[in-house]
Amino acid sequence: MYTETAVFDLLLPGDSRSLKQKRSYLRPIIAMLKKFEVSVAEVGFHDLHGRAQVGVAIVAPDPAQARAVIDTCENQMAGRPEIELLSVRRRLYGDDD
Repeated sequence: MYTETAVFDLLLPGDSRSLKQKRSYLRPIIAMLKKFEVSVAEVGFHDLHGRAQVGVAIVAPDPAQARAVIDTCENQMAGRPEIELLSVRRRLYGDDD
């Protein structure tokens, strides 16, 4: 069994001046990521209006499948025109970890 995690550091549009507006940007992003059957949540920068961190995790029977799903999530995040993907931190956990 393998688990891969990714934390996406996002810059939200300049008009995101309240937490309510921030959530309006994050809600569709989180819904889109859930379509890939991953666990997803906002994991950082809760009090900053223009920034967000979104965490994604998947459990898979082999590392290639875990990487492929997280690659897809990363590509989808990078392709969203309304946000800027600043960085991605990924980690793969195996049976030995």
